[in-house]
Amino acid sequence: MAFNTGLSGLRAASVDLEVTGNNIANASTVGFKGSRVQFGDLYASGFLSSGTNPIGDGVRVQDVAQSFGQGNISFTDNGLDMAISGDGFFILNNGGEIRYSRAGQFTIDKNGYVINNQSMRVQGYTADDDGNLSGIRGDLQIQTDNLAPRRTTNLISDLNLDSRESVLERRIRDFDPLTIAALRGEGVTFSYSDGTGDYTVPPLSATASASEAAAAINAAPGVTATATTTAVLDGGLTDNFISTAGNFRLEISVNGSAPIPLDLQGVSSLDELASAINATSDNAISASVVDHDNDPATAGRLRVIHSGGEPLEIAFGDAPAGDPLPPATAYEGEVFVTTNRNVAQVATDPASSGTNFETAFNDTPFTVTNEFNPIDQRTYNHATSTTIFDSLGNDHKLTQFFVKEPSPGNGVGQSQWSIYLQIDGELVGGTDQTPYTAIFDQDGELESINGDPNGEIIVTDWVPKDPSGQPNGADGPPADPGSVVSPIPEPAVSSAFILSLGDTSQYGATFGVNDQRQNGYTTGRLSGLDVSDQGVIFARYTNGQSKSLGQVALAAFNNTDGLSPVGDTTWVETFESGQPVIGAPDTGTLGSIEASSVEESNVDLSAELVNLIIAQRNYQANAKTIETSDSVTQTIINLR
Repeated sequence: MAFNTGLSGLRAASVDLEVTGNNIANASTVGFKGSRVQFGDLYASGFLSSGTNPIGDGVRVQDVAQSFGQGNISFTDNGLDMAISGDGFFILNNGGEIRYSRAGQFTIDKNGYVINNQSMRVQGYTADDDGNLSGIRGDLQIQTDNLAPRRTTNLISDLNLDSRESVLERRIRDFDPLTIAALRGEGVTFSYSDGTGDYTVPPLSATASASEAAAAINAAPGVTATATTTAVLDGGLTDNFISTAGNFRLEISVNGSAPIPLDLQGVSSLDELASAINATSDNAISASVVDHDNDPATAGRLRVIHSGGEPLEIAFGDAPAGDPLPPATAYEGEVFVTTNRNVAQVATDPASSGTNFETAFNDTPFTVTNEFNPIDQRTYNHATSTTIFDSLGNDHKLTQFFVKEPSPGNGVGQSQWSIYLQIDGELVGGTDQTPYTAIFDQDGELESINGDPNGEIIVTDWVPKDPSGQPNGADGPPADPGSVVSPIPEPAVSSAFILSLGDTSQYGATFGVNDQRQNGYTTGRLSGLDVSDQGVIFARYTNGQSKSLGQVALAAFNNTDGLSPVGDTTWVETFESGQPVIGAPDTGTLGSIEASSVEESNVDLSAELVNLIIAQRNYQANAKTIETSDSVTQTIINLR
């Protein structure tokens, strides 16, 4: 009996040595899970009773259980190496047989499949051509083809326009001079495009001067009026006449007043006469000789100007003081009128006797100064550029120009900007004819662009061109521009795209681009792979884009200890383990993925060496039991 007991102990100790030795041998095996031997004693027993004072029959190995505790995670230089932090197993397809493993040393085979060192394919959730995970489980395959280009169909610009900017462009009507004779008795009513109420200038009196007419007209909003009286003296007033006259005299009266004092002593020419007039105390009066105007009809004549438009009476001759001069010549002024862009219409007052002012307004076109010019930065307030792409992946530069405009209405509560768009030096979006109009409210928030509250601009007239200015073969404008809707459905079939400025603001702060994103890109080659914590495999391309190629799937079991090891650091499902619960990493009870890492063996080498000593001691002790039993048996045999 003692022989069998010792022999069972030898068998148990031998198994313990084997298990411990296997743990030590795999101390550096990635994903390996250490095992431990579980022993049980043996007793002989009858059907109804175990007898009195039963003696054990030895020991037996009940089970060799594996420990699925977490191993240390170490980093590697392989982007496809993965470690599971937490519960779960990688799912491997071994030629149709499904295995499970914690060893995440993966690479790619010649067909692009993600495999382990034994060429088992890793299972996961596949992605479509746009990188959307399908939820369908299969063998993960990495597409190494070039990433096809994507045309730009949407551009989002988040900007702040500086509300402190001034209006750069001026639009005015600059009338030809209007004589006071043409304006007397005439009244006009001004209408405005910005919502300002009409303004009426009453009919001018029959004796009104040009100065009075200018003052009355100048009171109208958006209207600037000035008056000037110009007298060009003829009738023999020449250098010779002045120099030969014994008593040369000249008198200038302003609006019927007494002649202004003139010191003509020593004056012998027109130039000296002009200097004498300019030296008077009346700063509104000035004189010059017309010789320098290159006008043969008036060359050599004296020109006298009253800058306020008051009527002048001028007399001259050769007469002693106290003698009358020849009758004075009267000169009346002219009115110079300028209206700005807000003056939309001029109508003659019903009580008027003429329509000269209305006719002059209608016959005078707008004169534009500092008009928008994309190559002259003085004509726009702000500009920003970004790159967009056509259907062939060619890049083009889109520039947005912003021009401050006069506020609509009475200027309270709203601000207005014009928007021009240019691609590769050519204006698009119809802005070569008419810019887009952006309206902002009193809080600086965008109200609308051309009436669209979403702030979207749909560009439908862009023809992609090469550097020489010729169409480059990419998709062009749609046949029916009115059919383009927002958002543009995929796949796009034209060069039309949407510029969204809905987040644009207009605050009293420096112009700035907060965000600018577009959805196009050029073609790209695969440059690397990245793996997220959720096990999503991303491809990185040389064009700066990335796309998900698939997601690793993990499996968990209700009874992990029931899995059966089949070598190559893999396990298979058994009846005791139950069916796997499969899902994405970092969901439910499944662990997360550590990229460029592997899980080391969970074997504690120090503990295993101690176990090795214990197993050796047990083996030796059981051998001693057999040796002692042999000695006792030999003693009995030797009895004679």
